[in-house]
Amino acid sequence: MKTIINQFCVFRYNNFKYIGAIFKIMKKGLDKKAVKTRFRIAIFGSARIKKNGRNYKLVYSLAKKIAREGIDIVTGGGPGLMDAASRGHHSGRKNKKIYTVGLTIHLPREQKESFHLDVKKDFNKFSTRLDNFVHLSNVFVVAPGGIGTTLEFFYTWQLMQVKQSCDIPIILLGGMWSGLVNWIKKYQLKCKLMDKEDLDLVFLARNSSEAIEIIREVYDKYKKGEKNICLRIPKYKIK
Repeated sequence: MKTIINQFCVFRYNNFKYIGAIFKIMKKGLDKKAVKTRFRIAIFGSARIKKNGRNYKLVYSLAKKIAREGIDIVTGGGPGLMDAASRGHHSGRKNKKIYTVGLTIHLPREQKESFHLDVKKDFNKFSTRLDNFVHLSNVFVVAPGGIGTTLEFFYTWQLMQVKQSCDIPIILLGGMWSGLVNWIKKYQLKCKLMDKEDLDLVFLARNSSEAIEIIREVYDKYKKGEKNICLRIPKYKIK
């Protein structure tokens, strides 16, 4: 298995030119070395979730805990759970020099941006936007969401399956994903349409405490330069 903690792991094509353009528009400075080496969590989730709902609070809580660990986040930069992530992240900063990155997309609706994005880059195509998520992120958190969120989950997972991306943990956050996982196991895995090892990178977390536990473990191993992190996090692995 490829390492997921190599500092260049998240740059699928080792092409920093386009990624660097995003950071030139930052409100706060971030040099090129930091672009290459910073640890980031991508948070995917629905734009339709209303503020202060159960899932909104779930993502807000996780993002706040991520900020307290001194880790950047990357979101779609829109409303709903993306806004929850941005607000939670800012709430947990405590003067730490960390950043909220928003990769926004032009849509016929749901155009409102998240609260206080430190970095913002607009995209017209989902494919280009998703590639940038992969370039920038060391862990993916998939919060409750619809078609777009599910696409983001399967897209990132499939890139790792075909070795077009390094192995990066995917955390399915909240209770809505267990049914999908059961379906995958019942049909795709049982019918040998995928390998059992494909599930090694996918973790179920019922709440923000479980999710941050996984993130801390990955982050600690990242800082130590250890390899094969996913194989050493058995507690939340899908069985």
